[in-house]
Amino acid sequence: MTRHLSPAAPLGARQPGRRTILGLACAALASAAFLFPHSQATAQAAWPTKPIRVVVNFPPGGAADQIARAVGQPLAEVLGQPVVVENRAGAGGNIGGDVVAKSAPDGYTLLMSSGGMVSVNPHIYKTMSFDPAKDLVPVASAARVLVYLMVRPELPSGSAQEFISYVRANPGKLSYGSPGNGSSPHLAGEMFKSQAGLFAVHVPYRGAAPALADLLGGQVDFHFDPGIGLQHAKTGKLKLLAVGSPKRSPAYPDLPTLDEIGLKGFDADTVFGFYAPTGTPPEIVARLNTEINKILATPAFRDRMVALGGDVQTMTPAEFAAKAAEDYKRFGAIIRERGISAN
Repeated sequence: MTRHLSPAAPLGARQPGRRTILGLACAALASAAFLFPHSQATAQAAWPTKPIRVVVNFPPGGAADQIARAVGQPLAEVLGQPVVVENRAGAGGNIGGDVVAKSAPDGYTLLMSSGGMVSVNPHIYKTMSFDPAKDLVPVASAARVLVYLMVRPELPSGSAQEFISYVRANPGKLSYGSPGNGSSPHLAGEMFKSQAGLFAVHVPYRGAAPALADLLGGQVDFHFDPGIGLQHAKTGKLKLLAVGSPKRSPAYPDLPTLDEIGLKGFDADTVFGFYAPTGTPPEIVARLNTEINKILATPAFRDRMVALGGDVQTMTPAEFAAKAAEDYKRFGAIIRERGISAN
C-alpha cells in the first residue's frame, strides 16, 4: 500500500498519531463554536428574529379570533416582532389545525383554537389529516369560554324554565344555530335537548359570528353563544336566559346556570388556547407560555374577557395538556350518546 504524505511534511518527519489528530479536530471545533456562535441553542436564544404567525381556525369576529388579537398585540410588543393573525376556517377548525400541525416547528407558527378541535373533533370525524394529540403541543391556555343560552326576544320566554316549557310544547318547530358540528355550542345544544327532553332542529354554520347573525335576523330561534352576542343581549335584541356552565359567569353573577334550574351537571365550557407544531423547542414553548401568561394577568385582557363573558384561564403547558385530555373524555360521552358526527 502506498502512503501519501503531506507535501508540508519533510521526509523522515514523524507523522501525528490518531489521538493527536482527534485532539486537534476537537480543538478546532471548539474554536469555531467560540468564534462563530451559530449553534442551534444560540439560534433558539435569539428567537424571535422574524414575524410570528398566529393561525385562528375559525372566522373573524368569533371568540378565538378576538382572543388571538387581544393577545397578539401585546405579545408583539414584548417579543419585538410583529404577530400576524391569519384566519383559516373550515371543517370545525381542522383546516387551520392542519396548517399549523404541518408547519415548521420553529416557534414562528402558532394556532389559536377552541378546545373542541383537540377534545371533540377526533370523536366526530372519521378521518383527520393530522392527529391533534400527536402533531400539536399545548403552549398556553387563554380563557375558559362559557356558552350562554340566548333566544329571539319575540319568543314567549321570560326565563329558562319558561323557554324549556315552550320548546317542549312545540317539538321540532324551533331551530338553533351553532358554529358547526361538534363545536361547544353544538354540544351544549345537544346536552340541552337530552337533559330537558326537547326536540329542536340544529343548523350548523361556519363560525360563531355567522350563527349569531342569523339569530339576530330571525332565521334561527336560539343558540348557545360563546360570548360575542352579549352586547346584543344588553340592548334587548336578544334574550339572555342562562349560562351552560357548572358555575355562574363572573360577568353575570345574577344569571342562573342550567345546572341550577334542574339540568344537573350541565357543563359545556371549553378552554381556548395556543398550540404549536410538535417538535417546537421546549425553550420557545416555555418563553411563549411565560409571556402569554403575563398578558392574561393584565387588566386590559381581563376586561376583554369579561366583555366576552369568559373567564381568564392560566395554565402551564402540562396543565393545559391534562385539561385537553380530560375534556376529550367528557365530550366523548355526549357525542356517543347523541350520535354526533361531522358527516
